[in-house]
Amino acid sequence: QRGSARYPPESLIHYGLYTVNRAELLREYRFGPQQLMEIWGHACAIAITKAFPLSSLKRHPTVLVICGPSQNGCIGLACARHLRMFDYMPTVYYPKRSTLALHRDFTVQCEKTDIPFLSFLPAEVQLINDAYNLVVDAILGPETEPSDISEPYSSILLALRHIRIPIASVDIPSGWDEANVDCINPTVLISLMAPKKCAVGFSGTHYLVGRILPYDIQRKYELNAPDYHGTDCLVELG
Repeated sequence: QRGSARYPPESLIHYGLYTVNRAELLREYRFGPQQLMEIWGHACAIAITKAFPLSSLKRHPTVLVICGPSQNGCIGLACARHLRMFDYMPTVYYPKRSTLALHRDFTVQCEKTDIPFLSFLPAEVQLINDAYNLVVDAILGPETEPSDISEPYSSILLALRHIRIPIASVDIPSGWDEANVDCINPTVLISLMAPKKCAVGFSGTHYLVGRILPYDIQRKYELNAPDYHGTDCLVELG
């Protein structure tokens, strides 16, 4: 197994810079929103297969993917579909479905791949522990301030604080920000494009995914991205 790469703390980015990077990809480099969600969702699924290979799961390879209403939720839907293609058994909980066409498209793709959707999250945490091997936290992204979290997400995060099975968070652990990391405690963090400032407080397995940033953007914002191995779409950070 290859060693993990180092990512200099001074290159951790805040949400404002993250939105600038994404806007430049969409506007100047003509990436499409669906293209980005697909790339990131696929890479997140790959990261989960690295952290939780099928051979390591002691029962049916069940995974609960919890999706929020914005970008992270869309990525979670794409991730769930790719996990299904990799022979995992994902179930999606998507409590507040977005009306945006992009989200509807990814929802239909999951449904057409025979991925079940939960109508509610079990109130008994033990039921989640018993039914799934892990939870993918694709709920809230860096655009959400912890003080703005409302239902049903506050109750979901409360439940996730008490589960025993591991959590893999997309981009940031839901409810975290630069000043507050006292929320859920994921085992795996999957950062998109560059780790966010709150990642400095994370001590679990950390992957950087989304090998798509043009070199001039990396230089412009001094992101100091680590080297990816061969054709890998992700790198483990130390």
